[in-house]
Amino acid sequence: MSRTKLPLVACGLAVSLLATACSSGFGQGPSQVTSGKQEIKVLIATSGSPETAAVKRAADAWAEKTGNSVTVDIAQNIDQQLGQAFAGNNPPDVFYTSGEQFPTYAQRGSLYAYGDKLKDSKAFSPLLTRAFTYDDKMFCAPKDQSTLGLAVNTDLWKKAGLTEADYPRTWDDLARVAKKLTKDGVTGLTVNADYNQLGAFFKQSGSWLTSPDQKKMTATDKANVRALAYVKELLTQGVLKFPKALDSGWGGEAFGKGKAAMTIEGNWLAGMMEKDFPGTSYKVVPLPEGPGGKGTMAFTNCWGIAAKSRHQAAAVDLVNHLTSDSSQLTFAKVVGVMPSKQTLLDKYRRQNPESAAWADGASYAQLPVSAPSMRQVMAEFNTSLAGLADKDPAELLAGLQKNGASVLGGNRR
Repeated sequence: MSRTKLPLVACGLAVSLLATACSSGFGQGPSQVTSGKQEIKVLIATSGSPETAAVKRAADAWAEKTGNSVTVDIAQNIDQQLGQAFAGNNPPDVFYTSGEQFPTYAQRGSLYAYGDKLKDSKAFSPLLTRAFTYDDKMFCAPKDQSTLGLAVNTDLWKKAGLTEADYPRTWDDLARVAKKLTKDGVTGLTVNADYNQLGAFFKQSGSWLTSPDQKKMTATDKANVRALAYVKELLTQGVLKFPKALDSGWGGEAFGKGKAAMTIEGNWLAGMMEKDFPGTSYKVVPLPEGPGGKGTMAFTNCWGIAAKSRHQAAAVDLVNHLTSDSSQLTFAKVVGVMPSKQTLLDKYRRQNPESAAWADGASYAQLPVSAPSMRQVMAEFNTSLAGLADKDPAELLAGLQKNGASVLGGNRR
């Protein structure tokens, strides 16, 4: 699932990846099995039983067609389990890899670069293709994608005397309606204290935290300071609250409980609302534009294939099946993600008109920071964001700039 930004990384990951660096370097690959019945092992991180069942059905269909067999295992902590498997030279053949974790695996030689063997590689979104490109090689097929939109509780909206004409198109609009919706124990807006979501404001302000090639930090750009200062102002006014202040674990929960009239969330929100809060009426609209224009965030996974796999040709064939048009549309319907193929987005919009704002955002989205070894830096930044209401935005970004520069200075991408 594309909601890979939410789980925390296990502390054991760093140790396992260090071991991976020693055991999975670039070198001659294992001898390949090219004939007879092959047994393919797949490891996924699942959002729940619907996603698990959908992947298993697709894998079983391929197995029946090819005569091979597929075992789909469910990871409890996929980053940790993959790190340990790479270090032990016994990785699964095919597995989920997040956009944020991919560069680390690619840098350390753990992945098989099979992008040139995909049947329709040009159909995928260029943004997502770049997310899984390292040293000018496309390593793996984007599995799906998610973006952020503004979810509005339509009952609370009408109760506040607002109409569709009031859906916010600018930052000023957002501040105005958030203020009007903040009453009777309800907060106008909630959003996670996480750069993966607050990052949309940096993009809307006209900047981002790194250069496009992620070789240089740009966190202290004036546009980024302006964006964080805007968020702080909403917090200070009390029209924006982080979920913790609303006794909730994340923005979608606070929104579903009716503690916030608006939230900034991805298309995973739809499945949660249907399951946990089916009586809540809401609508998803595009995020408002900032001084720098439109901006949202994009999240993605890919189907990784292990460099140590002895079944690479069969694994590629399986991935081609898992990313076929029919498979992607099925996953979109069952799991709630969007297709990673830009050629399928129009059809997705027609089939899911309520998700049009999320689909439209794919054309102007920003991917999270994914340079090798930056995960801890960004985790520390998230920790500091939780106290934004009482901190200087410029100082927070200066700290990120310093910490990020110390890492990027030693990276090659």
